[in-house]
Amino acid sequence: MASERLNFQGTADLCDEHEDGDIQVCEPIFRDFGGEKAFSGEIVTLKCFEDNSKVREMLGTDGRGKVLVVDAGGSMRCAMLGDQLAILAVKNGWAGVVMYGCIRDSRACGELSLGVKAMATHPLKSKKMGVGRENIPVRFAGVEFRPGDLLFADEDGIVVRPG
Repeated sequence: MASERLNFQGTADLCDEHEDGDIQVCEPIFRDFGGEKAFSGEIVTLKCFEDNSKVREMLGTDGRGKVLVVDAGGSMRCAMLGDQLAILAVKNGWAGVVMYGCIRDSRACGELSLGVKAMATHPLKSKKMGVGRENIPVRFAGVEFRPGDLLFADEDGIVVRPG
């Protein structure tokens, strides 16, 4: 399974190979902002709204082979990830971040070896109140993201399959 995570040929091919319905495909609401357009890994989840304290906490942990999926409620009022957190993610080996919300410092994020998918950019930073829930199932873009499931992303989209 680990080799599949690292060497998948593309989300379109995964969809073709799994026509039996054991995968979920995200609605096309995300844009690419990271330096890595294709990334994959085991899902780790966060649910937090306009407070990225838990995002910082999580990206400060070992992320080798993992993708952080953040349900930020689809907020368009502030950014939940910026260049400093993206640098922290790279330092700790995270494969990528999927943000159901906004990021900032997009130019700098695009120069890092990290996959970043988000809905949009916003220059305003989030609040820091330490509020959020970790490693729970979250649902957005027509997909349920469960901790431990596998996420595959590239320029064509995001595919999730059971872990």
